[in-house]
Amino acid sequence: MSKAPFAALPSAIAALGTALAFLAAELRADGYEQYVESVSSAAAVMFVTAGLVVMTWVRDGQARSD
Repeated sequence: MSKAPFAALPSAIAALGTALAFLAAELRADGYEQYVESVSSAAAVMFVTAGLVVMTWVRDGQARSD
């Protein structure tokens, strides 16, 4: 598989996680505490997912080079 789509995927997922983290901060500042934990959890899931995609991409590249 080409590297360009794989590079774009974790970048987009991490950008979504960043947007969700900023949303959580705004919710906290505006007093919507009941939603902060859910949005923060979703942001964390996005960052972990992006990391796992990168890790899979790297491991797949190493397996094919052998």
